[in-house]
Amino acid sequence: MENLKPSLVLPAPAKLNLFLHVVGRREDGYHLIQTLFTFLDYGDTVTFSAAPDGTFTRTSELAGVLPEQDLCIRAARLLAKFAGCSKGIALSVSKKLPMGGGLGGGSSDAATVLVGLNTFWELGISRQTLAEIGLQLGADVPVFVLGNSAFAEGVGEVLSPVEVPTAWYVVLVPPVSVPTALIFNAPELTRSTPRIKIVGFSAVEGHNDLEPVVCSRFPEVTDHLKWLRSWGNAKMTGSGCCVFVDFLTESQAQTCFAAIPEGWHGFIAQGLQDHPLKNWN
Repeated sequence: MENLKPSLVLPAPAKLNLFLHVVGRREDGYHLIQTLFTFLDYGDTVTFSAAPDGTFTRTSELAGVLPEQDLCIRAARLLAKFAGCSKGIALSVSKKLPMGGGLGGGSSDAATVLVGLNTFWELGISRQTLAEIGLQLGADVPVFVLGNSAFAEGVGEVLSPVEVPTAWYVVLVPPVSVPTALIFNAPELTRSTPRIKIVGFSAVEGHNDLEPVVCSRFPEVTDHLKWLRSWGNAKMTGSGCCVFVDFLTESQAQTCFAAIPEGWHGFIAQGLQDHPLKNWN
């Protein structure tokens, strides 16, 4: 019997879209966007454990998601097929990031699985190739694999690394789950925001074209945004539901967070220039 590797535990951080412009739509229905991704020092963790060859097991529960639909299991299967690898894996995800929150939880988990298994299975696949594999799982997966804060175009897969100013964020989590497809397919969604060049562009100048659509359907998001805007230039991330505002210092963020209405939920996180696994192996 071969020696089994000990368990590996890796982070799967949240992302924020500091702005998100919808600039067009392809003939196949996919939307063309421009957005600015940054990472947070807050997120899920993924645990990898050896399993019998050819088996892919999820050892943690994810409400409403069958194992075969789970992005982590799908990522493992996809990587094994690409590499011609017969090894198995048991995966457990400790979830902090909400589903339907716009923080990229599922995509981040899948990216961490790809990066982690590349080492766990000793495959030696380049990050760029892993990103191309990840794109088959979702448009947000490549940015997590490559690990740079980035200006994204296309459907989100054309990435240009950028420097994002250091900030502390208060992120609020309204008690709703927003289906991405519902928002992108809304007839009133603006799909003609003028394209920008990232050179010299400040994220403060941007907006989220999906925000009005989400707010019209989910009043809880409207309420959270309205309250948070009394503290600064609050925005929604991704297709919602989470909203955020930035501060220069942790103490300013703490002051804001201490004042949130009773019963509301959220967290404080520091922005990260790079994914924690960017230079890992």
